[in-house]
Amino acid sequence: MNLHKRILKARPVQLFLAWVASLFIRLVLSTVRWDIAMPAAVQDLVDKHRPLIACFWHGRLMLIRACLPRGRTVHVLISEHRDGLLISRAVENLDIHTVASARRRGGQSALRTMLRLLADGEMVGITPDGPRGPRMRAKAGAVKTAQLSGAPLIPISGSVKRRKLLGTWDRFCLALPFSRGVILIGEPIAVPADASEAELERLRRLLEDRLNAMTADADRRFGQSPVEPAAARTKGAPGHARA
Repeated sequence: MNLHKRILKARPVQLFLAWVASLFIRLVLSTVRWDIAMPAAVQDLVDKHRPLIACFWHGRLMLIRACLPRGRTVHVLISEHRDGLLISRAVENLDIHTVASARRRGGQSALRTMLRLLADGEMVGITPDGPRGPRMRAKAGAVKTAQLSGAPLIPISGSVKRRKLLGTWDRFCLALPFSRGVILIGEPIAVPADASEAELERLRRLLEDRLNAMTADADRRFGQSPVEPAAARTKGAPGHARA
């Protein structure tokens, strides 16, 4: 490991970077004029404090705090990779709890935690294309969690007028302050407990298609060229069905 990576992995450096990131996100959230479109069915779930699974692309993660309900705990699935830990510490400063996704254990510990939280009536957040992509391609994890928990999937995306798209695998949307933003929330997607493998795949594609359509719509509202999804992996390729 080179010196640069060792410095970035140091806990004091991680805590400092997370603090700076959370301050910047707070600045963005407080200075951007947000237009949030929430369907009545989702508003009803929120008002009744029903469990739900918020789904959003990894590249739009920064924007999601703008639409999360105040006064309700939200648990977001985050990778245990170094970048994931930095994100985790940053969002925890914004009153978002995190669930670590340990890929070396197959994600089973994180799945059990999310199922317990949903059974308790909590809200969880999942990036279906995380933690390493391919970009804007939904893995099976979110749909499987909905099937096992009975909680609906809620697709969410958004964009901002002033932004910088980073050269990362997810084309991370770095929102800039003093701008205008839009958050689009889709209709709930229910996953039956007895759904067949073919039905689960249909619902996975439905989630992916809705998120991509919403993301493109949000970008076009500000005259921006939509971010294109990465090439889809074929079935059986590494990472195809991982959460």
